[in-house]
Amino acid sequence: MRSEPDLTVRPAGAGDVGPLATLYLAARAAAVPAIPPPVHGADDVHRWLAGRVESPEAEVWLAEREDQAEEPLGLLVLEGPWVQSLYVAPGHTGAGIGTLLLDLAKSLRPAGLGLYVFETNPRAQAFYARHGFAEVRRGDGSENEEGVPDVEMAWPDPGSIAGLRRSIDAVDDRLAALLAERAALTAAIQRLKPVAGHAGRDREREDEVVARMVRLAPALGADRLRRIMQTVIAESLDAAAGESGAGEQSPAP
Repeated sequence: MRSEPDLTVRPAGAGDVGPLATLYLAARAAAVPAIPPPVHGADDVHRWLAGRVESPEAEVWLAEREDQAEEPLGLLVLEGPWVQSLYVAPGHTGAGIGTLLLDLAKSLRPAGLGLYVFETNPRAQAFYARHGFAEVRRGDGSENEEGVPDVEMAWPDPGSIAGLRRSIDAVDDRLAALLAERAALTAAIQRLKPVAGHAGRDREREDEVVARMVRLAPALGADRLRRIMQTVIAESLDAAAGESGAGEQSPAP
């Protein structure tokens, strides 16, 4: 593999938007027919990149020669854990620029990355596979603007321990939000009940909750789900009791 001399990578600024838009459009055009041409023109691409540069939810990086006398040679756009765009200027592919930008993305998102490639672009799929990405699923094109089948890939490999742990972390994040939401609803109910707290527990209602969980997740088993839900209910009640007493003063001795 040949290499570009004196390469450097830096965050893009407002003054880089024009050259980066030119690089993006040129790289897309050079890759046809392996990928479809963009559905947006130069003005739209310029506005989109300007928005990404200014957005706190995105990061735009460029690769260039250290003397900065040349146009940018590579573009990386990160949005959360997603590689939204990674393009290398035509005539400079195979020189390690894509690898340099992808390694940067990994260092910035050590917990994991996702991306999409077009199904018609096996070269890109092979590139990402060499760098530890693995296929997650294939789409029919209904979720992208081009309407062309695509492949979702993720790093680390979703089937590896690291990849599975990443999936567990994502589930745990959703679970934490759901538990907080349930506790808040429990607190609202307690303020309306004539007898609040554990003394006012409705055992028949709790049995209905457990029975519904068993229907939704039978693989966990009725006994296990009963223990889980009893813990959730008890801890939600305790959280509600703590909330109601959070602003109270302790009685004077």
